[in-house]
Amino acid sequence: MQHKTAVIILNWNGAKLLREFLPSVVKYTPNARIIVADNGSTDNSLTVLNSDFPAVEILAFDQNYGFAEGYNRALAQVDSEFVVLLNSDVEVSKNWLEPIIERLQNDRQIAACQPKIRAYHNKEQFEYAGAAGGFIDKYGYPFCRGRILDELETDTGQYDEPIEVFWASGACFAVRREVYNQLGGLDADFFAHMEEIDLCWRMKNAGYTVWAEPKSVVYHVGGASLSSNNPHKLYLNFRNNLAMLYKNLPSRKLLPLLFLRMVLDGISALSYIASGKFSFFVAVLKAHFSFYGMLPNMRAKRKMAIPINIPEKMWNKSILWSFFVRKQKKYTDLTFE
Repeated sequence: MQHKTAVIILNWNGAKLLREFLPSVVKYTPNARIIVADNGSTDNSLTVLNSDFPAVEILAFDQNYGFAEGYNRALAQVDSEFVVLLNSDVEVSKNWLEPIIERLQNDRQIAACQPKIRAYHNKEQFEYAGAAGGFIDKYGYPFCRGRILDELETDTGQYDEPIEVFWASGACFAVRREVYNQLGGLDADFFAHMEEIDLCWRMKNAGYTVWAEPKSVVYHVGGASLSSNNPHKLYLNFRNNLAMLYKNLPSRKLLPLLFLRMVLDGISALSYIASGKFSFFVAVLKAHFSFYGMLPNMRAKRKMAIPINIPEKMWNKSILWSFFVRKQKKYTDLTFE
């Protein structure tokens, strides 16, 4: 695996995170290249890397290109067969890398694979961004094995079977570099948030599969770049979700679903006003206008994505209805038929 795998950590002003989390990556990743791609940091990140981690390779960019374009630029400079995209706020565990790479090696139809992702500050609990594998419902809302909306489960081994999923978490996932490049990588127009779901959807449209491999375990802090209460994060999530649907839905589903999402997003915006969160209301409004401005680019990308059929792993029910009305708070409560 030594010459086949590269682990790439994207960094932006994260010297403190590098000191805290990079040691576990160095310790438990003996048979792969470890690369930090620095997104134009203005703190002492590069100094820390050069002084404390001499064995780690550095790719230094001239500015902050965001999560998506930052990784695209990094992968363009790496020739490894498999590449792991790893957040800078992730602690890895012993033998974390082998299971996800082996799954890719054993099945060429698998384009990406994520480990089990637990919370760094509560290590028995699943972490929000990925948990034990991601799905989306029929309206495009994402959820995970181990996490539905903000409800996080304790890991009791209930999701210890490897499974095909709809999306792998951008916090940590291994990808076949050839497929990544073939599909154009992460969409730079997203900047950050949901770009990994979009990429996984394009993988499925191209005939590949995405898996979660729970034999591998990592621990993610989450929210290190943008907290969950940040209006800009809300803006990116609403805008990018609409862009993802526009790019990947088959034609017969596209307009009806986009119209319905406009209505549902409007309800969300009004709820923010009712609860006094005016900045969140503005974020939703801004997200929609930004999405309209993105349409010419998205139209061209839609043609490249070949959105022919709804993938089998797109859940054919509403996660919001299941959660709020049916009180189904766990993945195991849901029915997949």
